[in-house]
Amino acid sequence: MDWDNLRYFLELARAGTLAGAARRAGVEHTTVARRIQALEKQMGAPLFARESAGHRLTEAGRQLLPAVEAMETAVLGVESSAEAHSADSGLSGLVRVGATEGFGTMILAPHLARFTLGHPGLSIDLLALPRLLHLSRREADIVISLERPTRGSVIVSRLADYTLCLYGQREYLARRPLVTRREDLRHHAFVNYVDDLLFTKELQFVDKLHAPERFAFRSTSITAQYEAVRTGAGLGVLPAFLADRDPVLTRVLPQEARFTRTFWMSMPQEAKQLARIQAVWNLLKEVAQKEKALLQPDAQGGR
Repeated sequence: MDWDNLRYFLELARAGTLAGAARRAGVEHTTVARRIQALEKQMGAPLFARESAGHRLTEAGRQLLPAVEAMETAVLGVESSAEAHSADSGLSGLVRVGATEGFGTMILAPHLARFTLGHPGLSIDLLALPRLLHLSRREADIVISLERPTRGSVIVSRLADYTLCLYGQREYLARRPLVTRREDLRHHAFVNYVDDLLFTKELQFVDKLHAPERFAFRSTSITAQYEAVRTGAGLGVLPAFLADRDPVLTRVLPQEARFTRTFWMSMPQEAKQLARIQAVWNLLKEVAQKEKALLQPDAQGGR
């Protein structure tokens, strides 16, 4: 049986659409469709039900999935062995890193890009997205999340703590009522996440400070929220590593309106022996240590 056909089967099962599977595999969607048709002909049964929203596994597809996942694990083992025997040739291949949007963009991107300069055979995909990425669906090789994974055969490491604070634009604060206690927040508009699209409870902050009468601006993107706050739309809780460096912003209620959250890093158990993934894993740990002053400025004598 052709492993390539099975590989595309896995991609489609995880992505749910031909376009999504094609992006993950780096091919045209027609290639995925052709491979699936060939596999279904070989199996003698349809493996997917074609629906308006995408492709859903049939009963035959669900029965096939565990066996193909086991084959994938075996292939990863072969890759690991091959990498171990060719270590002298340097790191090569693709490593996909999933991270929260702000952390991925502001902290990780320059370090990961610099790392590839020293390893010309290595490619890194950084998925800096405002949503949860799933190792079980192979959306990434390494995932950095705000909640500790509790399911699946994964290796988990506490990467770093980071600080978030309530911020406002200096000009906005100068023309609005002074804030010296939580009750004063009732006079202000707020910038926040879109509640029903929030991907983790770890990003619920504002209600712990004050129940706003209205949100002037909401977004699924932390960088969009940052831009809204610095424009003067209202107050917002932002990562210190993003907002402290901006001279137009200042902390509001700095002693009370401060939060600490944790980044957790995880990867599939079977990926542990892959040299390229282990190298990026170790790099991410080094980055978290190097950037500790940005992530936790108060612990490092920041403002």
